[in-house]
Amino acid sequence: MPIRTARRGRPHREPDSVRAVIIDAHHHVWTLARRDYGWLTPDLSVLYRDFLPRDLEPELSAHGVVGTVIVQAAPTEAETEFLLDLAHSWPAARAVVGWVDMASSGGPQRLGHLAQDPLLRGIRPMIQDEADAAWMLQSTVGATFEAIGANGLTFDALVRPHQLQTLAQLLDRHRHVPVVIDHGGKPAIAVDSYQLWADDIRALAQRPQVMCKLSGLLTEAGSRTADADLRPYVEHLLDCFGPERLMWGSDWPVLTQASDYGDWIAQARRLLQGLSADEQAQVFGRTAASFYGIEERS
Repeated sequence: MPIRTARRGRPHREPDSVRAVIIDAHHHVWTLARRDYGWLTPDLSVLYRDFLPRDLEPELSAHGVVGTVIVQAAPTEAETEFLLDLAHSWPAARAVVGWVDMASSGGPQRLGHLAQDPLLRGIRPMIQDEADAAWMLQSTVGATFEAIGANGLTFDALVRPHQLQTLAQLLDRHRHVPVVIDHGGKPAIAVDSYQLWADDIRALAQRPQVMCKLSGLLTEAGSRTADADLRPYVEHLLDCFGPERLMWGSDWPVLTQASDYGDWIAQARRLLQGLSADEQAQVFGRTAASFYGIEERS
């Protein structure tokens, strides 16, 4: 399936200076001393250290990234508060996607408390770690999901391919909440398992409130990291969502297990080179700015 080319007659709504803005729609920071990253163990040697703004700043500067979205990596409110405090002192941080216990009866109240911080723009439960996909269909989760919309927030869906159909059921119950699927739904590129993922992604894309992140693909790819390996997945995401509902993210520092920041930007640009400059600018900045309510400034 070929990459979509520019459509005739599409108006250029912004000047070149705005179209060039790059926003990293997905990265993390952490400190081991926090001790709330249960998944972060010494065997993950590349990742088992502190990753803080000072480590990412050189990459942002080198590649023209003017703003970022910090995403939770621990299932604790304490980490969310840590990220919010950090974001308030770091000019590059334009938004935070945090965590709340969505399955708790007190989830809506806790969400309302966290939402008082203007930099909190979304919530992400770590659904990929739930053994039962039906976890997300619990009534308590639904009540907290409703509170996400009521507080003007968004929802990051961290799911694996076997959870996509259940995610569709959740979204059909709560159609007014803006949703973005993290990491393209984590297709199993390493084993070239394409079709079931592709069908379920296309079905989810029929829901207009759903967007998708072009991120995290390399860490699902194993040894299949060449452009030719990723291209069918990227082209499918483009075909399903279009540039206006697709946003680029680094997934740094998890990315460092497979590549580095500059190489991933360069690879993403190659994979999107069939798009017009305006459409590329949409993926690299404007979609994230619109979804997370980020001011597009250089």
